[in-house]
Amino acid sequence: MTDKTAAPLYDLRGLKLIGWRDMQHALDYLYADGEIKRGTLVAMNAEKLLTVEDDPLVRALIEAAEFKYADGISVVRSLRKKFPQAQVSRVAGADLWEHLMMRAGQSGTPVFLVGGKPEVLAQTEQKLRAQWQVNIVGSQNGYFTADQREALFARIRDSGAKIVTVAMGSPRQEIFMRDCRAVYADALFMGVGGTYDVFTGHVKRAPKIWQQLGLEWLYRLLSQPTRLKRQLRLLRYLRWHYSGKF
Repeated sequence: MTDKTAAPLYDLRGLKLIGWRDMQHALDYLYADGEIKRGTLVAMNAEKLLTVEDDPLVRALIEAAEFKYADGISVVRSLRKKFPQAQVSRVAGADLWEHLMMRAGQSGTPVFLVGGKPEVLAQTEQKLRAQWQVNIVGSQNGYFTADQREALFARIRDSGAKIVTVAMGSPRQEIFMRDCRAVYADALFMGVGGTYDVFTGHVKRAPKIWQQLGLEWLYRLLSQPTRLKRQLRLLRYLRWHYSGKF
């Protein structure tokens, strides 16, 4: 009988990524025995893997994170190619965050939200409480100074939050989570990028059919042509994939 709370690790470019079969597997893993895990949860896509290769600071931050998972379809395909027997599916970070918030609402898990514009953060809180009765024990928008960080870390610690989600973009959110965990480690920290904007409707996500076909990246490119330079970087990842250098 398979332990639904266990998950294998797969090595990709020197990083150990969790192999989740689907969203339910991810939730069972993170909420094993009814308790949310402690540590740092980081979504890995092709762009982030490239940054890990190029930036020693980002590599150190990602390597230190306890839970790294395949958020991008390119990463999932590379894992399946390298490990043909692996049962690995894409778990999109935005979807995982919503499911975690739903589970937090059901279980009463205290949540602290960090990042985003003031109005977006306020709308996120309102929607989470209305939709899933999430126990939000504190929040802070992304507009705070370096001098205010220590006080914010103390607020998070004193709130007793068990899930802390940080929407500040990479690598700022990873740096924040690392430094906050030095003050308060008794929670699951999750970097969520622009998820609050998507959740509140300020940013439109690719339609489901595009997501299912693994073309969310193309939808974003067509919607935001300014992303072209970022997308061209991914040609290097494709070279890794098709040459088997992962």
